[in-house]
Amino acid sequence: MSILNDQNDESKKEGSKINGFFGLISFSTIIPINIHTSIKEMATYTWAWPIIGAAIGIIVGAFGFLLVDLMHLPQLIAAAMIYSFSIWFTGFHHLDGLIDFGDGMMVHGTPEKKIDVMRDKRIGTGGMAYLLIVGLITLTAIASIPIGVIFYIILISEIAAKMGIVSCATFSKPFPNGTGKYFIEAMNKKILFLSFILTSTIGFLVFNTIGIIGVAMGILSGVLIALIAKKNFKWATGDVLGTSNEVARMLALLIMVAMFTI
Repeated sequence: MSILNDQNDESKKEGSKINGFFGLISFSTIIPINIHTSIKEMATYTWAWPIIGAAIGIIVGAFGFLLVDLMHLPQLIAAAMIYSFSIWFTGFHHLDGLIDFGDGMMVHGTPEKKIDVMRDKRIGTGGMAYLLIVGLITLTAIASIPIGVIFYIILISEIAAKMGIVSCATFSKPFPNGTGKYFIEAMNKKILFLSFILTSTIGFLVFNTIGIIGVAMGILSGVLIALIAKKNFKWATGDVLGTSNEVARMLALLIMVAMFTI
């Protein structure tokens, strides 16, 4: 009887671990995965976020390929639809973080005061400005992607977006409470390095050297946001991690378009 109970306990633990991965997929997209898990369980798979980003990139990239290469829509219109589809498919989670981050950046005072404003549900001028800046640059970067490679660049940009999150988490100090701390505590430099090796390999297979550069830009973007957050807020929250996703996608798109057109 004792052996059977031990086996059942182990089975439940394994199921919980698997649920954490599928929970992270559900958290990162609008895919309705009906499972019960916790943020803490999801955070154990923080290292795998860029892999989920690759899956998101395949879907968004395929949508871009359909609009640009098959339907031949004007690229500016297609870019607006691709970007809209991307942020819709990911449930607007990270975009919400960018807006809150912008509000916090506009506040003068202690880090605690800035974080309080960042967590406020109201949207201020700073949040709208950050949304406008990142949204416009991302949109025009997508519109500047040469026809024929839009699938590859979009795919890499979504991997880079998630590399932005994991690198930001690696170099950040977690705020004592909130969901963001679990993801930050789950990362370290060794895991980040292994994640980079995995994703840069994917990047190279998808788009050669430009793919590796796109992934690397995702990491650099995450480090940049971590440093900005440390200077302004002292700690990092889930909103900071969400910001790193949006900024990393934007900068990865910019560098890849620039590299391809040189």
